[in-house]
Amino acid sequence: MRKTSAVAGGIALIALFGTTVRGQTAVVLQAPGGQSSALATGAGAGEQQGGAVALTLKSAIEMALRNSKDIQIAKLQASLATHASQVSRAEFLPSLYVGSGAGYTYGIPETPGGRAPSLFNVTYTEQVFNEPLRGQGKELEEQARSQKIVLEDVKNSVIARTATAYLELAKVRHSLELLRGEQESAEKILQVTQERQGEGYELPVEVTKAQLTKAQVTQRILQLEGREDELEVFLRGQLGLGQEQTMEVTPEELPGEAEQEGANLVAMAMQNNAGLLLAESDVRAKEFRLKGEKRGYFPTLEAVSTYSLLANFNNYSEFYKKFQRNNFNAGVQVQVPLFSARTREAIGLAQINLETSQATLASKKTQVSAEVRQKTRHLRERDAAKEVARLELQLAQQNIVVLQEQFTEGKVNLREVERARLDENEKWMGYLDANFQRQQAQLDLLKTAGQLDKVWQ
Repeated sequence: MRKTSAVAGGIALIALFGTTVRGQTAVVLQAPGGQSSALATGAGAGEQQGGAVALTLKSAIEMALRNSKDIQIAKLQASLATHASQVSRAEFLPSLYVGSGAGYTYGIPETPGGRAPSLFNVTYTEQVFNEPLRGQGKELEEQARSQKIVLEDVKNSVIARTATAYLELAKVRHSLELLRGEQESAEKILQVTQERQGEGYELPVEVTKAQLTKAQVTQRILQLEGREDELEVFLRGQLGLGQEQTMEVTPEELPGEAEQEGANLVAMAMQNNAGLLLAESDVRAKEFRLKGEKRGYFPTLEAVSTYSLLANFNNYSEFYKKFQRNNFNAGVQVQVPLFSARTREAIGLAQINLETSQATLASKKTQVSAEVRQKTRHLRERDAAKEVARLELQLAQQNIVVLQEQFTEGKVNLREVERARLDENEKWMGYLDANFQRQQAQLDLLKTAGQLDKVWQ
């Protein structure tokens, strides 16, 4: 009679949480193949319902690219570099100045600059041939072009951060949904265990174990809720959303274009890696500078022209045989360096800078190739870990089904079923973590190979 009562109590207990277990099992069996139907939303990307914004991974990335402050700063820096290069280039464009040098003179008329005092004057200058200056200008232009590479790298970083935060937020919310379901089951299990302990069917230690299980679930929920809040704050800032605006996200896999062979990624990285492109650009800039400095032994040629309107009160007629008010001069100013210590030192400095940049480029090529190969191996390891987690989850699900049947038949006790349920939940969490870690490794590999932005084109 006592055994019959225990079995009846156990059947009542399993009825309390059996629905939750079966519901979890139905969802889990779909998870390895794609999205969980329990978390899918019907709203389209960016559609607002009751203040919530329904997002897909692609729409979140597109919003981040439009609203990211990091990208705005990178654009300003690129514009700054472009204007800096134009300052040097302007030396080879015509420059026209007007002014006046009127003043009282006593003795020979002259100004501190060596020009004759004038009521009005016009000066025209233009660099025609100055190779050191031209080399500096080309160096600055190449540096301005490299800022566009920096801008693309910032965009890739924004894509990677946004995608990682989005995928983690989906994982955290999925985990919270599972844990809240487990929390309800843990509360019911605790109540029944306390009742059975009062009737003398369970020892006090079993009540303590049930209390510990409930406390552990509560602790994990609080930890995940904190992480959820952090991710929401970050994504709102990246996407340009209001501080109180909520987001609806769905678990997603990366696009199929993200799956690429390691050998192909190495070749692509040699052409598209941002760090490598910047190193190559720096080498080109230093080559322009060295070429210009070596031509510093060539003559420089500058076109000049002046017009001056002179005044009678400056006593020009007393010191010059003939005086005329309107004066115009035009010609070229040529300087031929016979000996220039500065040019020699400038060439040496430019040569050292070029050799340094070339060594950095060679080192960067080796580093990028090694990084792609290492991250490709890491991704394969994450693939294997995900498959192990999937099989462990499947095994835990199959085990709990068997234990449910045995429990109904009175062959196993409540503690064994509870351990199986907790084990299933841990495998669930392990699978979600393994899947997210694989996605992180995939994003990191694509960013290193310079293919991250192309995946969402």
